Amino acid sequence: MDVHLVDGTYELFRHFFGQPPRKAEDGSEIGAARGVVTTVVGMLANGATHIGVATDHVIESFRNEMWPGYKTGAEIDPVLRSQFDILETALDALGVGLWPMVELEADDALASAAAVAAKDPEVRQVIICTPDKDLAQCVIGDRVVQLDRRTGTVSNEDQVWEKFGVAPRSIPDWLALVGDSADGFPGLAGWGKRSASLVLAHYGQIDQVPDKVTEWDPTVRQAVRGAAKLAERLAGGRELAELFREIATLRIDPTLLDSVSGLRWRGPTSAFGDVCQLFRDQMLADRVAALASQP
Repeated sequence: MDVHLVDGTYELFRHFFGQPPRKAEDGSEIGAARGVVTTVVGMLANGATHIGVATDHVIESFRNEMWPGYKTGAEIDPVLRSQFDILETALDALGVGLWPMVELEADDALASAAAVAAKDPEVRQVIICTPDKDLAQCVIGDRVVQLDRRTGTVSNEDQVWEKFGVAPRSIPDWLALVGDSADGFPGLAGWGKRSASLVLAHYGQIDQVPDKVTEWDPTVRQAVRGAAKLAERLAGGRELAELFREIATLRIDPTLLDSVSGLRWRGPTSAFGDVCQLFRDQMLADRVAALASQP
């Protein structure tokens, strides 16, 4: 079997900004939530059998206590934010696995589920459906891959190397040096994507990079422009770099998924009819009913 893990927060944003609005009878906006549910139903129609969706039920997480500039929900459009609850209610009624995250984030849930699923011998492949670079740290060979559903691009371990210049396990270190504007931490001054890739491709983790450039591997030292200055900045900012790496490292909580069998879609609950009424979409109700009736 294949396991599909969907970043519901990303999908909600994507549909909100990529599709025209759609109103419920009471005038509330439901277009983005309906779009995500339709997407998940489409995955079921295309043969997906085991699906889990993670959402950021509360936008803030423990990481906000670690770094004051970490992303918050302060600037999220209230119309978009109001659809998180709608989406979670709809997905629960659809009957797919759902992780509405509070202390941890949706990315942590996806990483946790991927770790559990990858250990199941009955699982052929784990497909993490998000382009988020954080999740690249979860990729394992061809067994755990990332799928950008918008472009259809699948990234296995070779593609992670090609894109970032480092192994999946080094992605948190790479982000610590380069920074992540989407998550709100800046990285270390002077360090860019190329220099971080060249150094980490050799050393693997920040801890293994010597403080003095004279102690760097000669090949790395010669390849990295301004190596002496970068080494100096790393030596002086190592504590900050380690903090950023901790922020970028996804937390694995195996209790979020007892077993892969719990992700098998067995049809909607009786509440899905109410969801389709809210969406004013009888065709969606009929499509799901037809899928549920298949052997």
